[in-house]
Amino acid sequence: MEEKNIPTVYDPQSFEKKWYKFWEENQLFHAEVERDKKPFSIVIPPPNVTGQLHMGHALDNTLQDIQIRWRRMQGYNTLWMPGSDHAGIATQIKVEEMLRNEQGLSRHDIGREKFIEHVWEWKHQYGSKITKQLRSLGASCDWQRERFTMDEGCSEAVREVFVSLYEKGLIYQGHRITNWCPRCSTALSDIEVEHEDKPGHLYHLRYQVEGSDEFVEIATTRPETMLGDTGVAVHPEDERYTHLIGKKLILPIVGRKIPVFADEYVDPKFGTGVVKVTPAHDPNDFEMGQRHGLEQIVVLNDDATMADNTGKYKGMDRYECRKVLLEDLKALGNLVSIEEHNHAVGHCQRCHTVVEPMISKQWFVKMESLAKPAMEAVTSGKIQFVPERFTKIYLNWLESIRDWCISRQLWWGHRIPAWYCDECGETFVSREDLSVCSKCGKALRQDEDVLDTWFSSALWPFSTMGWPKDTEELKQFYPTSVLVTGYDIIFFWVARMIMMGLEFKQEIPFKHVFIHGLVRDSQGRKMSKSLGNGIDPVEVIEKYGADTLRFMLITGNTPGNDMRFYWERVEATRNFANKLWNASRFVLMNLEGFDAAFRPKQEDYTLADRWILSRYAKTVADVTNNLERFELGEAGRALYDFIWNEFCDWYIEMAKARLYNKDAVTARQTAQYVLCYVLENTLKLLHPFMPYITEEIWQHIPHEGISIMVAKYPCGEEEKIDELAETSMNAIMDTIKSIRNMRAEVNVAPGKKSEVILTFATDELKEVFIQNEGYLKVLAGAEPVAILEADAQKPENAMTAVVNGVEVYLPLKGLIDVEKETARLNKELATLDKELARVSGKLSNAGFVAKAPAEVIAKEKEKQKGFEEKRIAINERLTYLASL
Repeated sequence: MEEKNIPTVYDPQSFEKKWYKFWEENQLFHAEVERDKKPFSIVIPPPNVTGQLHMGHALDNTLQDIQIRWRRMQGYNTLWMPGSDHAGIATQIKVEEMLRNEQGLSRHDIGREKFIEHVWEWKHQYGSKITKQLRSLGASCDWQRERFTMDEGCSEAVREVFVSLYEKGLIYQGHRITNWCPRCSTALSDIEVEHEDKPGHLYHLRYQVEGSDEFVEIATTRPETMLGDTGVAVHPEDERYTHLIGKKLILPIVGRKIPVFADEYVDPKFGTGVVKVTPAHDPNDFEMGQRHGLEQIVVLNDDATMADNTGKYKGMDRYECRKVLLEDLKALGNLVSIEEHNHAVGHCQRCHTVVEPMISKQWFVKMESLAKPAMEAVTSGKIQFVPERFTKIYLNWLESIRDWCISRQLWWGHRIPAWYCDECGETFVSREDLSVCSKCGKALRQDEDVLDTWFSSALWPFSTMGWPKDTEELKQFYPTSVLVTGYDIIFFWVARMIMMGLEFKQEIPFKHVFIHGLVRDSQGRKMSKSLGNGIDPVEVIEKYGADTLRFMLITGNTPGNDMRFYWERVEATRNFANKLWNASRFVLMNLEGFDAAFRPKQEDYTLADRWILSRYAKTVADVTNNLERFELGEAGRALYDFIWNEFCDWYIEMAKARLYNKDAVTARQTAQYVLCYVLENTLKLLHPFMPYITEEIWQHIPHEGISIMVAKYPCGEEEKIDELAETSMNAIMDTIKSIRNMRAEVNVAPGKKSEVILTFATDELKEVFIQNEGYLKVLAGAEPVAILEADAQKPENAMTAVVNGVEVYLPLKGLIDVEKETARLNKELATLDKELARVSGKLSNAGFVAKAPAEVIAKEKEKQKGFEEKRIAINERLTYLASL
């Protein structure tokens, strides 16, 4: 068998790409619709075409791949639908940067049609980068079904949904406050804005009451917006200002007369209790303006420069205007004071520019009627969040949901299917492209805007399967089984998919939402370019292999919680893979004469055989139960413990004597059978977690079938559970460990045999040890092994330990060289006395104690205490040796 063995050194680079190519060439990821099989399906959270694999992707896709590979091996009709997102803003920014850097051109220089051509070229050139990297991770997606949010089928679905919602009155166009990004020149939805607490200022200004010498003091964080003020609000019960309600103030600089009105929105305790109202530049002011019929005056341009109606400030950047305006207010006596003030500042999620709330004409989706069934689907248990605590976050957001702004002032994306007639003013929304007005016959102009990227992503679970056509894929795989995603896009994506699935399929899009946390650096910080703390998963794969990265990411982690990336954990996982590799190599080296047809009789099994088969059976149940509960980290931990501690460290060592004894044919065949059985089936259990190493080893051991990934997943092993064998073997193993510890304590040379004397609490336990004393001889160097009756005199001059009903004695006479050991301990004592004298001298030095920091003194005292305790232990040991 030697020529068929795996190589001496575990080198994942030598076989990982080979096996992925093998799986793809044999179409093992692809599943045709099989209606007689139970379906299991996942749609991938589509990565942006602008992106490359980061640790979040690596974790997310590993969690999905584990479930897909596991269910595939269980015999389900599995579908993992892959694809990518066109990522409107992000992709447009990338291509604009490329044009500017390479050709010195803006998109406006070349026009919309030519720019879109450039984006498609960029997509074809760079858009598949992340999917190639996902392949290196081992993702077993059905690449034959790969989709893109702007491919023909998905685009048809987007248009159908837009028109249908419009026809139902759920999509409308209106002038509303939106978050405006000056850098991206587009509106953003609320959840595309990240709020950061930043140090700023609260500017106290005073406005004069018309026809009097009285002034009213107001406080604002954005003084430049005062140019658009059309009112001032106070709380109706604020006695300080009730006399002003109904009067008018003179707006400084501008001279406009604006009304004072009462509104319960005002917080009398914040600032001065008087609020300037700018309906065109603040969402709360907009609502107050609607209630009180205020004019809306836009004073900012799309690029955050001041508008034409701002007089001398026209064309200034918003912050430059603020500076000049404050100087002018100060000169006029209208600037009262400036105070430090921390407040939340909204930033564009994509480019991190500070956003401006601005009124503009946009398209919106009415959310209330869509949100109610989406809430009911979760409260009724049809959809379950894992962990359950994320249910509350989801429901809280839906309870206070606002209409969704879906139009974006971009060129890349799904263009809004609305056409306008400039001649007669008609608006048309259509599933088909239109060119001529049906009312007046004049040419139509299509809306310039595109849809929010999340609009198409919301349809992903059914648009990817061919909807609006009623395809076989939809009938078999929708609703999908589980959605795996991070908690940061519950609002962006999860909620919207649920709404759209219920609206257009009358069915939930998935049954479980499996939420994972973020991958942070070793200090707990979010990985980012600015901090320079990002870890490239591709580099980890190239150095340590995909299996190591995958197993490290899912172990030691619980659903929904953030995890920290430690290189030490990567190394430890690599050691685990190496341990499995070496153990498998040992098994393969000892399969000479292996008979695949041989099956041991019950009496052929040793205690060790029965024990490992029982532990294996329990591991099958443990791993499967944890996978069912989405506790993938616990499933991985159970496999790690079984493979490393029980199979490699104990069973293989116990089997060696039979493997090496070629004369005892049945005993050797039984050991070979158990080794192969446990190894092969444990590889199957491990395969979803570490697909490459398990395939490489499995292909070398005796097996049936083309690949481990389509082998049957272990189940129904309960008949192998043997509690008596486990109890007996645990007693033996604990005894071996105690003997090893005692030998180590007195520095017995590894090859030297030592007498061991045992007494037992029960006759049954004594019988187990009598029949299996060979394990103590081989694994603990115990020879001879003597057994005393429970009432016999205990040995003198012996070390002792008590474990699991067994008293273990290690006689010291003749075991160690007393003279040599005494000399060694005296030498160690002399060194210790020097160290103790040094540290005691330091601590008795008044100058040192006075000047040294408290933590340094504490450290020295701790050292002193440690030396003293060690000195006592050595002296006790010397006294004991002197008595021998």
